[in-house]
Amino acid sequence: MEFQKFSKIPRLSRGCVITEKIDGTNASIYIDEDGEFLTGSRNRWITPEDDNYGFARWANENKEQLMGLGVGWHYGEWWGQGIQRKYGLDEKRFSLFNTGRWKDNPELPICCHVVPIIFEGIFDTNNIELALDNLKQRGSYASPEFMKPEGIVIFQKAGQNLFKKTIEKDEAPKGTN
Repeated sequence: MEFQKFSKIPRLSRGCVITEKIDGTNASIYIDEDGEFLTGSRNRWITPEDDNYGFARWANENKEQLMGLGVGWHYGEWWGQGIQRKYGLDEKRFSLFNTGRWKDNPELPICCHVVPIIFEGIFDTNNIELALDNLKQRGSYASPEFMKPEGIVIFQKAGQNLFKKTIEKDEAPKGTN
C-alpha cells in the first residue's frame, strides 16, 4: 500500500478578506489558451440558447471585452434586475469574486464589477461580526441604498477556504424556512 501523508494544517489567525455576499446566481467564464470562450452556471455549461437568467447571452454580447480577463476560470455573481433580491437595479451586473486579482486593476473589463471588500486583515470572529453588523446597518456596498443585503463571504487565505454568513437564517440549512 502506498503511504498517504497527513496534510499540513493552515493557521487560522492569518489574513482574510471579507466581501459582500451578493444574492444573485453563480456565473463563470472560461477562456482557454486557444481563445475558446465558454460560459457556465454553478454546475453546468450554459449557452444563449440554454441560458441562466441571460448570463450566456450577455457574456457573448460582451465577449470582446471579456476576453481581457485572460486565460482561465473567472467566477462571479450575475445579479440585479429579475434575479433574487434585484437590489433595486434596472439592469443585471456581473461581479467577479477574485478581489486579489481584480480590485483596483485597470485591466478589469468595463462591463464587469468586483464584489465589494468589507474587511481585509487578520481572521478573527470579532472582525467577522463587525463586518456583518456594518452591512446590516449601512446596507449593500454593491448597490448603495439597498437595505436588505444577504450577508458576507469570508476567504481565509492560509487555508484557501471560503465561508459564508447570512444576515437572516444563517443557522438554517439552505432551502429551509
